Amino acid sequence: MFPANTKILVVDDMKTMRMVMKKTLKALGFENVTEADDGETAWPLIQQSASSGEGFQLILSDWNMPKVQGIELLRRVRSDDKTKNTVFIMVTAESEKGQVKEAAQLGVDQYVIKPFTPDSVKEKLEFVYNKKNAA
Repeated sequence: MFPANTKILVVDDMKTMRMVMKKTLKALGFENVTEADDGETAWPLIQQSASSGEGFQLILSDWNMPKVQGIELLRRVRSDDKTKNTVFIMVTAESEKGQVKEAAQLGVDQYVIKPFTPDSVKEKLEFVYNKKNAA
């Protein structure tokens, strides 16, 4: 599992969903969680964090948001040399095959489907951590 001090960014336009995810992450032992209300707000935070040398290690982003959607945020993260290896998990109610395929082609690490439970989030985080550290 990711260490408790993993630097995490939660991106969702709904404050309630950000609070639920932050509470879930805290219950799983994570201490370093930042939030953003949209991909447009998140992108400068991601860039600033990466430039400081202590970039986010994990991004949990909603798909459907105004301004900059999660898929566009994923595209930006993957196209920037400083952030391209950041673990990116899409949190979404979307399970349409075309969207899943698009996100997979862009390099999404995993999906958390809404509504989620702490156990389902933990399971996805463990899966990604084990996959990344198996090499």
